[in-house]
Amino acid sequence: MNEYFSIAVDGPSGAGKSSLARRCASAFGFIYVDTGAIYRCVGLAAYRAGIDRKNPEAVAQLLPGLDIKMAYDESGEQCMYLNGENVSREIREPNISLCASDVSAIPQVRAFLLDMQRKIARENNVIMDGRDIGTVVLPQAQLKIFLTASPQARAERRMLELREKGIEQSYEKVLEEIIERDRRDMQRETAPLRQAEDAVLVDTSSIDFQQSFEALCRVISDKLHIEAVGEIK
Repeated sequence: MNEYFSIAVDGPSGAGKSSLARRCASAFGFIYVDTGAIYRCVGLAAYRAGIDRKNPEAVAQLLPGLDIKMAYDESGEQCMYLNGENVSREIREPNISLCASDVSAIPQVRAFLLDMQRKIARENNVIMDGRDIGTVVLPQAQLKIFLTASPQARAERRMLELREKGIEQSYEKVLEEIIERDRRDMQRETAPLRQAEDAVLVDTSSIDFQQSFEALCRVISDKLHIEAVGEIK
């Protein structure tokens, strides 16, 4: 039997999955795995190569030459490396988000990254977030959470995130990109975004980050019968 806990956090872009999952992982002493960042690395590679990101054959030809690694800095922040280069900032650009959505719909890409994600879960207590963690990557996870919020709430939060990183985008543009990302993720043929039947739904549209964090911690404690090792309030 797997002696480690796996928590799968799925949901649409901008729902706060990464920030909340990262903080929950710290609170419970788990490893945090942002799978979206892994796909963003592939999207960035495709963008830099100037290829058609919706062409499975073209993207598949890139994969053997990609060395994607995940590391953690002194503060516990997940850093992504593409062929030895720290691309943690570059992969957060809005245009790379759309690139990631395109390449993530390609079966060869998902197969290429699947073993990497499952290996991490086999060897650690993990909170892993993405679009298909509970439905495809870790279907046997002890806890599945579907985290969502309205497109409007997600657009406002995304704008603040970008502004803190020195990236200026209009609200209308951010909202448009979020709605388009939702459409792509939910309608793609391979591993579409959907709530697993046994997932706990958490909607954060009308609550702030701290309230959302406390809600997730309660779900984790109640469902897995474990207590946080870090501060919650």
